[in-house]
Amino acid sequence: MEKIAPKLDFKNTQLAFQAKSKVQLRKAYWLFWLMGRPLINAIGPKLLMFAFAIRLPIKGLVKNTLYELFCGGETLEETAQTSKYLFQFGVRTILDFSVEGEKTEEGFDKTCEEILEAVKHGGGHEEVAFSACKVTGLGEFELLEKAQTDAALTDDEQAAFERVRGRLDRLCAEAAKQKTPIFIDAEESWIQDTIDMLAEEMMEKYNQDNAWVATTVQLYRWDRLAYLQELIQRSKEKGYQLGVKVVRGAYLEKENERAEEMGYKTPMQPNKESTDRDFDAALALCIDNIDHVHICAGTHNDKSSLLLTQLMAEKGLAPNDSHVLFSQLLGMSDHISFNLGHAGYNTAKYLPYGPVKSVMPYLIRRANENTSVAGQSGRELLLLKEELRRRKRA
Repeated sequence: MEKIAPKLDFKNTQLAFQAKSKVQLRKAYWLFWLMGRPLINAIGPKLLMFAFAIRLPIKGLVKNTLYELFCGGETLEETAQTSKYLFQFGVRTILDFSVEGEKTEEGFDKTCEEILEAVKHGGGHEEVAFSACKVTGLGEFELLEKAQTDAALTDDEQAAFERVRGRLDRLCAEAAKQKTPIFIDAEESWIQDTIDMLAEEMMEKYNQDNAWVATTVQLYRWDRLAYLQELIQRSKEKGYQLGVKVVRGAYLEKENERAEEMGYKTPMQPNKESTDRDFDAALALCIDNIDHVHICAGTHNDKSSLLLTQLMAEKGLAPNDSHVLFSQLLGMSDHISFNLGHAGYNTAKYLPYGPVKSVMPYLIRRANENTSVAGQSGRELLLLKEELRRRKRA
């Protein structure tokens, strides 16, 4: 029976920012204002990385600004406080150990152990919806890239690749044991086939009774909707539950630049409208197969979020149906997260954590994203300004 979706008002800033103090609102306002300035975005990240490189004492400044807005803490213990606080408002968390740039086997093992602890932590805390991992945190980028080509791996490379597979298997096995799901994030197209192969292996192995492992599909690629259709069909044929996070994507400029430099057709959609079309079609496809698919909609788009609530209602799904999760990044699109959580939908914030210096590449991407995504900083500014005005009137 078709249900009526709960009425949602994403312009309700009182609900959107209920978890923020006036001081936090003002700080967020000025940070988004700064991120909206092209010159600052162009030179700011380079200056920050240079300052860290020459050991200037800027950790406190970064931690009290960008880091505070977009990250959940330096340690797993610190994230626990943030998770419990958000959970009071109906918003769960996705633990994401966001240290990047490891290049050694020792570093990959250490990252694996950190993520393993996050998975174990999630198993005992209902406020944690998922953990997340990047395959490039578990093995060399160049190795994943070569594995995607026709070139044969050397014996040493094959052994290294098996270690990558083994680390990922440990994480997925623990997720299934703890009964707390894990996302395998999507990355650049020239290593994504390798990641897809590993993700499908893990889902076939561990998703027999539930979707404890989830892959990620980036719909700003023109071929991904077809891939999702094939993935659903393959998972049905092989008899496992499909876990999938659908997102628009995070490497647009990098993908287009590489395609132009190397002279191949870009894997990117021709425009945003095409991306939006395929993203919304992916939502509908997953809901049409909801008995078999567990979907996380990772989106900051109001229209897509509302569409998913409507699709759920048309399918007769309750807002808190366990097969559907909405997700946004910490520090962004609170008007979506907290209004959905208040209405009873399964909603979670991506909660990156790790040492301040090590998380800098992640923070820089977040700042750049707010510049490259049309209207992102402007929308956040308008909402923050409206809530500050509302509180002043109140």
